[in-house]
Amino acid sequence: MIVRITSKLGTKIGVTPSMVIPADPNPFADWTAHLFYADRTQYIMITNTLSLYSMVMPGTGITTGSMFLHKVTNYMFEFLHDDGLRFLYERLISPAMVHVSFSKTLNRSITGSMNDLVHQAKAYIINDYISPLDVSFKLNDMPLSYIKYDSPRDVFTKLKFEQAPSGESV
Repeated sequence: MIVRITSKLGTKIGVTPSMVIPADPNPFADWTAHLFYADRTQYIMITNTLSLYSMVMPGTGITTGSMFLHKVTNYMFEFLHDDGLRFLYERLISPAMVHVSFSKTLNRSITGSMNDLVHQAKAYIINDYISPLDVSFKLNDMPLSYIKYDSPRDVFTKLKFEQAPSGESV
């Protein structure tokens, strides 16, 4: 699994990747993470690099790379379970977590799209008093230009991984 982190998040957790790793052949195992603040509270956005499917979680208290991975793994499982996508986590994401590599972000288009999502997330959190979990659901239903005005959830559920970890096609 590849976890691409922004420099702001890297500073927070003490991880500074030196290079950009090419995209993972398993699109469910390539994620980008960014730290942001809303109303003086830290949040972390974890976004599937290809589909922009995003999860917003509290970032307070996460100070190391291993703590970050532990919290992200748990939050990802809970969120995908709540979104009815537990099978994707169990079949394609969890097995990829055996080996995790940190990387710099893939390209500016993805970070630009994430900045748009962060801007919207801040508005939901500050103005509408919506929880990070509910913000995530709202963000995943928004049409985005980077994915041809489709919603991140729709694109995420349509991703294809030709060779599953067990050797069978998905």
